[in-house]
Amino acid sequence: MAGEAKKKALITGGSGFLGINLVRYLLARDYAVASLDIAPFDYPERHHITEITGDIRDRAAVDKAMEGVHLVVHTAAALPLYSEEDIFSTDVDGTRNVMDSALQHGVDRAVMISSTAVYGVPDHHPLYETDPMVGVGPYGKAKIEAEAVCLEYREKGLCVPVIRPKSFIGPERLGVFALFYDWAATGHGFPMIGSGENRYQLLDVEDLCDAIWLAATLDTAVVNQTFNIGAKEFTTMREDYQAVLDYAGYGKKIVPFPAGPVIFGLKVLEAMKLSPLYAWVYETASKDSFVSIEKAEAELGYAPKYSNKDALVRNYQWYLENLESFKGQSGVSHRVPWDQGALKLARAFF
Repeated sequence: MAGEAKKKALITGGSGFLGINLVRYLLARDYAVASLDIAPFDYPERHHITEITGDIRDRAAVDKAMEGVHLVVHTAAALPLYSEEDIFSTDVDGTRNVMDSALQHGVDRAVMISSTAVYGVPDHHPLYETDPMVGVGPYGKAKIEAEAVCLEYREKGLCVPVIRPKSFIGPERLGVFALFYDWAATGHGFPMIGSGENRYQLLDVEDLCDAIWLAATLDTAVVNQTFNIGAKEFTTMREDYQAVLDYAGYGKKIVPFPAGPVIFGLKVLEAMKLSPLYAWVYETASKDSFVSIEKAEAELGYAPKYSNKDALVRNYQWYLENLESFKGQSGVSHRVPWDQGALKLARAFF
């Protein structure tokens, strides 16, 4: 209809890795987009959105960002490298602020981005949405509490689809994956914790955006529940990650190592603050980790386009194309490489 106002979406954590991909995705679908983030929105799309710099723990900032909003996608979270206090206050109290403000402002729906970390270290696969939630570490526990907040606001009448994505990668993703890509790009092989014969499902960020779009646009009665989201096609970790080394073209290989000694060594390095890898990463890397996406396929029509290999190589291509823009940077978010610490010394042996 001529002159009809655009629908407005608020993305919490809009400056993050998922945030910028979602901003681009929604702008392409003719949404007006607002971003609420403590970090500046320093992308070319800056002039096409409303940028609110603020913390989701600050209710006034959340209320300001919520004005005129039809859809909220809540991606903001303190990741595992943050302090326990920051993780709980951001991921739980911040989620409550977002959901309560959305309800008070009459928002149509608020899509919550949770995590498969809520399943802990399970004893079976695939994992279903009905499986027990057993958090490992502050991040996993906080995500479980955050989901409980979402259920509370569902009961109050807010439509809150909850999405549990597997580890997702793609354009703008650095973090722990930058370590692997750095080694690949400089002609090195890469050590793998354990045999590498385990299956570890990933997810391309574009497929995640598709799932969020379905949760944002399909009928409320269909979407007002919880969905696992991941790649449909994946093989073993060794085979999937080898695809990047093959693409790099140096003839290097994934090198498996016994899990026990490696995990012990990484624990020591973590305790000494000489490694960016935290327990959730190194304790699950040698185990199977995959979820069933049957519910999302059947009820949302979710149809992922990228396999694990596709997603890893696509992310690596972006890494190579943008390497100069983040050289020398490090931090604790997915948007910057993590400082390799002592692990950089190990590169010489591969």
